[in-house]
Amino acid sequence: MAVYSKVLVGYDGTVESDRALRWAVEEARVRRLDLTVCHCWRWPYPISRVDYDIEPTVKRMGEHLLDQGVSRTQQLAPTVKVHKRLMNGPAYAALMHESSEAELVVVGSHEQDELPVGSTALQLPARSRRPVVVVRRTPSSYERVVVGADGSPASDAALAFAFEEAAIRGWSLQAVYGCWEPGAVAESELALFADKETLKRSCGARLERAVAPWRDKYPQVSAETSLIMEGSRTALLEASQTADLIVAGDRGTGKVSQLLLGATSSALLQHAPCSVAIVHSTDR
Repeated sequence: MAVYSKVLVGYDGTVESDRALRWAVEEARVRRLDLTVCHCWRWPYPISRVDYDIEPTVKRMGEHLLDQGVSRTQQLAPTVKVHKRLMNGPAYAALMHESSEAELVVVGSHEQDELPVGSTALQLPARSRRPVVVVRRTPSSYERVVVGADGSPASDAALAFAFEEAAIRGWSLQAVYGCWEPGAVAESELALFADKETLKRSCGARLERAVAPWRDKYPQVSAETSLIMEGSRTALLEASQTADLIVAGDRGTGKVSQLLLGATSSALLQHAPCSVAIVHSTDR
């Protein structure tokens, strides 16, 4: 079994990255792990216009920002061991390269509905093999983790992460199954959608089976299950309105396997008002 020795956070001096830094510091503190603060600098113009006299200045500006992040970390949690890593290139690629020994990766994000397509907050969760937390706003007073659970391998990985997160933070947990997904089930199960009561019994049993092992492992976590007669995207976005963190697998029971992220995970990254964690299944 792999041993992951650190929390990795991307920092660029913005308000959004400061939120990510605060989240990552708390993760490192409660998990008793080192924290690596990473800044990715890059020449901001086309390669054909590289000025080799000015480039060292751009790099030094990156070093200064990184030192700022390390200093901020030491103020927030003096007991956390901090490392710094200055890298060149696109942030998501650099963070992926650095994440092989990370328990999780933390990045900041603009508010919902404002993410550009090439944003690190979209690219990194889609490509990283490690859990990625996209921090969207200062935690509220809900102290609640919401997790998508549909019985798929990815949702099982999400449940494992969500229960651990709830346990170490002392938060409650809600496992949500938006079961009205006729396009995501095998042909043999389509008949269930002709009878809502039968569908509720079948999907309710699936939800309870998925959550039961984690309730046993984390008895200290106050956990509830919610079976919603909506699509998973709608159900989870509604639940995210009163959560500090929503956790989802890279994809659920949908059939479009060639996509890096499923439609629900992508929608949460784009539209959820709270922080979002994307967790990949081990067989990815």
